[in-house]
Amino acid sequence: MKTLDTLKPLTERLLEVQHLHSAASLLSWDQETYMPPGGGEARADQLSTLQTMAHDKLVSPEIEALLAKWVDQATGQALEIAGDAWDEPSRALLREVWRDFSRAKKLPSDFVKKLSRECSLAQQIWAEARKKSDFKLFLPNLRTIIALKREETQYLGYKDSPYDALLDTYEPGATAAQLAPLFAALKDRLVPLLNRVVASPVKIDDSPLTRSYDPSRQVEFGKLVLTAMGYDFDRGRLDLSSHPFTTSFHPTDVRVTTRVYERELPACLFSCLHEGGHGLYDQGLDQARYGTPLGEALSLGIHESQSRLWENCVGRSRPFWHCFYPLLQRTFPDQLGDVTLDRFYATINRVAPSLIRVEADELTYNLHIMLRFEIEQNLIEGRTQAEDLPAIWNEGMKNCLGLVPERDAEGVLQDVHWSLGAFGYFPTYTLGNLYAVQFYDQACLELPNLEAEIEAGRLTVLTKWLNQKIHRWGRSFTADHLAQRVTGRSLSPEPFLAYLEKKFGTLYGLIGSDTGRETQRRA
Repeated sequence: MKTLDTLKPLTERLLEVQHLHSAASLLSWDQETYMPPGGGEARADQLSTLQTMAHDKLVSPEIEALLAKWVDQATGQALEIAGDAWDEPSRALLREVWRDFSRAKKLPSDFVKKLSRECSLAQQIWAEARKKSDFKLFLPNLRTIIALKREETQYLGYKDSPYDALLDTYEPGATAAQLAPLFAALKDRLVPLLNRVVASPVKIDDSPLTRSYDPSRQVEFGKLVLTAMGYDFDRGRLDLSSHPFTTSFHPTDVRVTTRVYERELPACLFSCLHEGGHGLYDQGLDQARYGTPLGEALSLGIHESQSRLWENCVGRSRPFWHCFYPLLQRTFPDQLGDVTLDRFYATINRVAPSLIRVEADELTYNLHIMLRFEIEQNLIEGRTQAEDLPAIWNEGMKNCLGLVPERDAEGVLQDVHWSLGAFGYFPTYTLGNLYAVQFYDQACLELPNLEAEIEAGRLTVLTKWLNQKIHRWGRSFTADHLAQRVTGRSLSPEPFLAYLEKKFGTLYGLIGSDTGRETQRRA
């Protein structure tokens, strides 16, 4: 039986590729946190050089020769040599390296360099345009990136839609044809539920969340929650950025960011929970497999499942706040001293169509994603042009949420993704929501006392379960295989929809009062 030891000539070269990617990620993290504004042009050149070097090393003749010896180039499957089979980790590693190699081989080095540089420059212009709420300032950069992403789809190839080539970057195997009916089925249940909630006589006043909250104390409370989750500050840190994100250079160096507003308590709080979920995944990857696919996150849908699980299934639940609300009250006694736990729970779960995706409630969040999915697909397929985006965005928001942004910063400029060239990323947020509930349901089945542990503040019980079931496996399995291993079934929208219907049906008086452990957990 051949093992990973046989693949050492390959993994040593892959490690060099990963070191370059990690160095580029460090420069990107600095660009979004501490880099002075004047450093943008030089930083773009530095990033493009590193990304091109990483690309060239991955598609080098040495790696190609090793793969040709060990992998069936038609199927990507490991070859048996002289009747000697590979063990499962080796098969998985070869399968995933072949996938990465074959995709990278299709992209010319000059194109990789140009795209990296343009995205680095665009991210900085986007930040300025968002601050000034001026879409026209960002438009030239966006036009360039869209043209480059369309060019990328031609290099990569696709069967039905060019958008599929970009989706596959973030969620391997996903296609627009698969996602469209899934999103339509979600919308068919979400919109009627939203209409019932809006029409409910139950009205939730969330004004306590907009009182004056000292930003520094908000960040300290976020650190407290991250520590309780098991996020290791000896291997990570928390910083501020204009758009919260997580960056990993190695399982021993995983950094999260948040943003904080004096009169928007949920912004910092829930971005810490969300990014903390990402951070735990990256810190939980197998250090011994660093540099190979077995030491990387499986997909962005699975990665988002971890952030949304912590943000929503845990962070917006009663058991979590049974422990942490008294601590939050002590942190902000003047602001929350007169607010009961029941009222606070209701305010953080209030349903109200809003303009900003990252601050949307659980019920309306996926409607934001569906709008972006439609816009992205039309952009890449050439049915929509960049200059028309503000009007298209505003019309889409009006149709799906009944709101029209008054400023570009609250509309088409609110997300960083397009400036980074991350077309095809947005659908993974909805996939993450579905996986999150399915995984959390299974955790509760296998850990019958889980909610009592959460209520006592012992959150690492869940962290350890997630590490054993999901984090440590890297890309050993496909997303569907992982879902079946963990939950016994493929991804389904039903657990997520049942969760929403129970939670908001109860909160807004649409169904009877909660009884039993299962209903309490879903709240």
